[in-house]
Amino acid sequence: MPFQPYFGVSLFRNKSDYPAEDSVLILKNMRTRALFLIFSLIFSARLQAQDSSVSLMFIGDVMGHDTQINGAYDSLTGKYDFNPCFQYIKPILSEPDITIANLEVTLAGKPYKGYPSFSSPDALAVALKNAGVDCLVTANNHSCDRRKKGVVRTIDVLDSLGFSHTGTFRTLEEKKQQQPLILRKNGMRIALLNYTYGTNGIPVPKGTAVNLINKDSIKADLVKAKSMNPDAVIVFTHWGLEYKRKPSKDQVDIYEFCKANGADLVIGSHPHVLQKMEMEKDTVTGKKHLVAYSLGNFVSNQRTEPRDGGAVLRVELVKENGKTRIKDAGYYITWVYNPKVDGRRRFRILPASRYELKEDFFASKAYHDKMMRFINGTRDLFESEKVNIRELE
Repeated sequence: MPFQPYFGVSLFRNKSDYPAEDSVLILKNMRTRALFLIFSLIFSARLQAQDSSVSLMFIGDVMGHDTQINGAYDSLTGKYDFNPCFQYIKPILSEPDITIANLEVTLAGKPYKGYPSFSSPDALAVALKNAGVDCLVTANNHSCDRRKKGVVRTIDVLDSLGFSHTGTFRTLEEKKQQQPLILRKNGMRIALLNYTYGTNGIPVPKGTAVNLINKDSIKADLVKAKSMNPDAVIVFTHWGLEYKRKPSKDQVDIYEFCKANGADLVIGSHPHVLQKMEMEKDTVTGKKHLVAYSLGNFVSNQRTEPRDGGAVLRVELVKENGKTRIKDAGYYITWVYNPKVDGRRRFRILPASRYELKEDFFASKAYHDKMMRFINGTRDLFESEKVNIRELE
């Protein structure tokens, strides 16, 4: 049988260059490799088409007031330890695939200080990592509290600890290269963008970048994000009016704008109190969108109700037949317990529903009563405001 070029192309200059037996062997090897390549491509396509899911958790404001810093100091070691702050909430934070929090302090180094110019010990970030937080958004009104050093060193520390992060950038070129942030898990890709309404009147340090809420910028970023073909797009915004439990018109407007331009989820922080959350279904496309206008304080020294707690939001996304949808969403109510021990306040974040029947856990009945006021106030708010999002226990 004369030699037949495989796929119409011969690898030999002349058919007589090699013995017939060698030609047949080479031909068989080429056919085997081709079949292997075809089956590999089919298998890869099937893998991509397989159903997959990713669970996400969103956390509100991580603050660092003076009382918190003092409470984390260990006089015996001369070091700071924030791990006890998260010990009761850690099982919840570490369960989802990706946990995202708003870091509302800088990590600018000493002097450590709370309001109004925040700089927390690096140990705060270490404890967040230990508790299961994977990603931090850093664009908020305190991003520039310690000027350029604060912006740059905060990112340096987060990089050293292996956090994913977005919202502030050491350079404009870094912003161009790293935005949007793409989070990868379970074969899915999530695009994350982060913005703040302002920086307390402090100019963004020259050469650095802090994402500010601006419709033109947000639209351009969403266009770029969608061009990268992610499975979902999330916008985390620092917005609204402090201590107001009802979203402002601006918040609603920005949410609608983000949704119209491709955002699947919009998560809010800054008011330091909880605001409504809702999941809605587009009547035309059938696609679900979710907004949480404010997740409140995750940890802070703001002790008056309703500023003394917040909620963590858990969302499950599922990819079926190449399309991603929100499968489920729920929240845990959290409350900050701060008993006085050895003359200093200690801060412990509690999953409130798991402690509402454990009055003996608290140093006094007054603490338990205060937590219950927060829980009941939150349930009243969400029962009247939330849509299609349930409380988790």
